[in-house]
Amino acid sequence: MTGVDADRLPEEKRRGITIDLGFAPLQLDAMGIVGMIDVPGHEDFVRSMLVGASGIDLGLLVVAGDEGVMPQTREHLLILRLLEIPKVVVALTKADLVNSEWIDLVRADVLALFEEAGAAAPLIVACSSRTGEGLPELRTVLAQALAAATPRTSDDLFRLPVDRAFTVKGTGTVVTGTVWSGQLLADEIVRVLPAGRTARVRRIEQHGKSSDRAMAGGRAAVALAGIEVAEVPRGSVLVTDESWNATSLFEAVVSLESETVIKMTPRTRLRLHAGASEVGARLASVSGQVSSHELVLARVITDAPVTLRGGDRFVLRLPAPLRTIGGGVVVDPYARRRALPHDPAERLEALPSGSGARFSRILGSEGLRGVATGEVPVRIGCTPAEVKSLIDQSGAYAGAHNLFAPVAVEEVMATVRRIIAEYEIRAPLALGVPTRTLKEGLRANEDLVDIAIREMRQAGEIETQGPLVRRRGWVPSPSASDVALSDRLAHDICAADREPPSVSELFSRYGSEVPGLLRYLERQGRIVQVEADRYYDSSVLEAMIVRLKGALVPGNAYVPAQLRDILGFSRKYLIPFLEFCDRNGLTERRGDGRVLRETPDVFLDTSPAQS
Repeated sequence: MTGVDADRLPEEKRRGITIDLGFAPLQLDAMGIVGMIDVPGHEDFVRSMLVGASGIDLGLLVVAGDEGVMPQTREHLLILRLLEIPKVVVALTKADLVNSEWIDLVRADVLALFEEAGAAAPLIVACSSRTGEGLPELRTVLAQALAAATPRTSDDLFRLPVDRAFTVKGTGTVVTGTVWSGQLLADEIVRVLPAGRTARVRRIEQHGKSSDRAMAGGRAAVALAGIEVAEVPRGSVLVTDESWNATSLFEAVVSLESETVIKMTPRTRLRLHAGASEVGARLASVSGQVSSHELVLARVITDAPVTLRGGDRFVLRLPAPLRTIGGGVVVDPYARRRALPHDPAERLEALPSGSGARFSRILGSEGLRGVATGEVPVRIGCTPAEVKSLIDQSGAYAGAHNLFAPVAVEEVMATVRRIIAEYEIRAPLALGVPTRTLKEGLRANEDLVDIAIREMRQAGEIETQGPLVRRRGWVPSPSASDVALSDRLAHDICAADREPPSVSELFSRYGSEVPGLLRYLERQGRIVQVEADRYYDSSVLEAMIVRLKGALVPGNAYVPAQLRDILGFSRKYLIPFLEFCDRNGLTERRGDGRVLRETPDVFLDTSPAQS
C-alpha cells in the first residue's frame, strides 16, 4: 500500500516476519499523508506491538485469509480494546490463495470474534498484495474511517512518547514518535522524562520532510541538541510544560480477566505498558474484591517512573507466561497513598467516568491540600482551555495557586467558627482573633484559609479589622470581676504617676488576665502603651508631653541628662518615654540628643477611645 518495506532489520528480512516497529507514509485521497506504523504480529513480539498501537487513531487488523483467526489475532484485538482505539478495520490478506467461500468463512469467524469481545462489527476488506485485489477498496475504507476520527487540537500540552532513538552523522541524537497532543516548534526547549534532562529541538521532520513544527496526531522525527542518545531510550517522553512529572504511584480504573484474578495478590508481579513505556508493576491496593472484567479502582505501583496523564490507557501483562490479562485508565497520575473504598456502593460511586468525574475525585481526595491549578491539565487529561469549565461545573474554589473542593472550604469554615468561639470564651475582652493565631490553628493551605475567610466575610458571618478576625457584631463583654480588676490596674498605674509598674509586675500581682485587661483599658483610652512592658495613665502621659514641649526650645538638641533634669524621672523611664515621643513625631533624634519638632508628623490622641 505504501511502497515502503517497513522491515528494516536484517533479522526481519531473514525470517520474513516483523520484529520491531516499522514506519511508512501512506497517501490517501482527501486525507493527504497518513503515518502508518507496522507492528509485529507474532506472539513473541507483542511488547513491540503495544508500543506502536498506543496513541493511534485507527487500527488495521490483518488476518491471513488462508489461516483465519489465530491466537495472536485475539490478543491484538484485546489490546486494541484495552487501549480504546476508536476504530478498527480488518484486512483479510492473501485472498488470491483461497476461494470466495473460504473468505466468507473467515469473514464470519472475524465477526464472531468481535461480537465475543463486545466490539462493534468492523469493516472487512478482502485483498491481495500480489494481485492488488481489494487494495483500492481498503484505501477508501481507511480514508473514510480516519475522516470520522476525532480531530486532535494543537492548543493542548505537548507530549511525544519516544519509540525510537538513534544518531545521525552530522545531526546527532534523533528521536521518533507519535505526537499525542499539542505541538512542538523548532528551537524549543523540551524536557525528557523520566530522566529529567533538557534539550533543544534542532530540527523536525515529518514523513522525511523538514517542518517548522510537529502537530498532534502526526509522526515526527526530532533532532535534539545537548543530549546523548543513551539518555533518551524508548519509553522516554518529550514534553515542554513544567507541570509534567514522572510517577511511580498512580490510581486507575482496572479490568482483569477471570483466570488471573483468582490467583492475584498485592505481590503479584505484572508488566505495565503505557505509551512507549514498559515497566514492572503490581496492584498494591484494590477497592474490594476483584471479579472477572469488573471495573475496580486500584492503586498501581511501578518499579520505575513512568510519565502518565489522566485518561491515559494502559495494558497489563503477566511476565510468565507472557500474555495480556487486562488494562485500565489512569484516574490520577500523582495519587497519594490513601485508603480506597471497600463498600460495593462506594466503589461504584468512586469510579470516575470522564474528565469531570476525575476532577471531582482528585479535588476530594486532596482535601485541605488542594490541587495546583497548573497541574490540572496533566492530572485530569484536559486541555488548559477546559480547566475553567471544569471549575465552574464542579463548584471548585480557586485560590492564588490551588483549587479546592467545596467540602474542603466548608470544613475550614467550620474550624474558623470553632476557633473564634473558643477565643471569645478564652479572651472575652479581645476585639478579635489575630489572623496569625487563626491560621496556626487551621493548619491548612494558605490559599484555602484565605478563601474560607473571604466567603464567610461576604456572607456577613465574620468581619475583619486590620489583623483581627471576629464574629460579625462581636463586642467585648467584660464580666463584673473583669471591670473590678481593670479598675485596680488603672488605679495602680495612675497612682504610680510617671514611674508606673511594668506589665510583668502587674502580672505577678494580679494574674494571667492582666495583658487582656490592659489592652481593654487602652481601647477605652484610660491608659497608653509607651513600651512593650509598660503602660501610662493617659492624663499623666499628656502632662509629661506638655511639660516636655514647654521646656524645649525648637531647634536645640538636648541630651538625655538634660531631659532627665527637665522631666524629673530616672533613665529607666526616660529612654522608653523619649523613644515613644520619637515614634509619635514629637521629637527627633539627632546624634546623642533630641530636638523638638516644630510641626509633629503624627498627632498624639490620648483622649478616651470607644470600646
